[in-house]
Amino acid sequence: MTEITGAFSQSVNLTGSYREHVRHKVYLFGVFFVMLLCLALYAVAAGAYDLTLKSIVQCFWGQVEGPANIIVWNIRMPRIVAAVAAGWCLGLSGAVMQCLLKNPLASPFTLGISQGAAFGAAFAIVVLGAGGAETGSVQISTVQTTSSAGPMTIRNIYSVTVCAFLGALAGTLAIVTLARLKKMAAEAIILAGVALSSLFVSGTILVQYFATEVEIASVVFWTFGDVGRSNWREIGIMTSSVLLLTIYFALKRWDLNAISAGEDIARSLGVDVDRSRLLGMLFVAVGAALVTAFLGVIAFVGLLAPHIGRRLIGGDHRFLIPHSCIIGSLLLLIADTVSRTLVGSGTLPVGVLTSFMGAPLFLYLLVKGQAR
Repeated sequence: MTEITGAFSQSVNLTGSYREHVRHKVYLFGVFFVMLLCLALYAVAAGAYDLTLKSIVQCFWGQVEGPANIIVWNIRMPRIVAAVAAGWCLGLSGAVMQCLLKNPLASPFTLGISQGAAFGAAFAIVVLGAGGAETGSVQISTVQTTSSAGPMTIRNIYSVTVCAFLGALAGTLAIVTLARLKKMAAEAIILAGVALSSLFVSGTILVQYFATEVEIASVVFWTFGDVGRSNWREIGIMTSSVLLLTIYFALKRWDLNAISAGEDIARSLGVDVDRSRLLGMLFVAVGAALVTAFLGVIAFVGLLAPHIGRRLIGGDHRFLIPHSCIIGSLLLLIADTVSRTLVGSGTLPVGVLTSFMGAPLFLYLLVKGQAR
């Protein structure tokens, strides 16, 4: 009787410890969510045109017309929603890719997806004539900035977006096809991504070689990455896709846990590892391709967010996926807010800031991991 009572007491203690363990992770996600809301509210208020909390609330309720309403709904809210959706998608893509390929360096940027999108955009701008100098008879439909050569424009953002998406999708399909036909290992897929990255970068340089000065400036401007270049329709497409991807991988969380424990263990548990890897890689790559096509190249977010999440809550994908997603949103929104508020002109591309922010932080995580 004493042994039964002791075993029951130990079981109760283990159950209580597990619940406390889960509760801690849920609370941490809640903290990140509150931080994201506070940062989004600050991003709406801060900028060259400062807004009070009262005016922001009135804009949300439709009680204000004029400059404040235009700034909130046409300028700042699209940037904020785009940053949250893109960061969420990149964090999700990085976490899933690192699990499926069992490689901590896996991300949309390291697998050539971003470089494929850059090549597609360069092809549209130079070969299809989507970018160039502003002339008196040309109607500019979207992005415009200035360079040392004069006014630099992208005449047709839709052709650039479509070509960028096709370029990213081409890189994804090449990797998936090679993995399927040649039965490539996870490590070989990473090497294939590096090779494709080099190929796309070379293609982009070749296209730029035959371009004019203004076309080169247009290509460089697009590759910087900017969350402020999309409209509400494109943001809606991107957000819907991110939502579907999140639901899919939330349903596949146990399969991801099994794969991260080892392919043999996963197969013994009934997981089709090859099918899960191919479908998972294809889905997250399409999501990352959409983000890159709409917003440009944003480096390090997909690589860094899963590592931060793994340091904080471990490798259980039930919790790692949502934490990686919200950390990615926080990182990208922080970068965009800093680029708008701390830089005088407010036009510093967010892709530049994520690279400056991501590189030292990622090196720090590597050093800490090696020390442990």
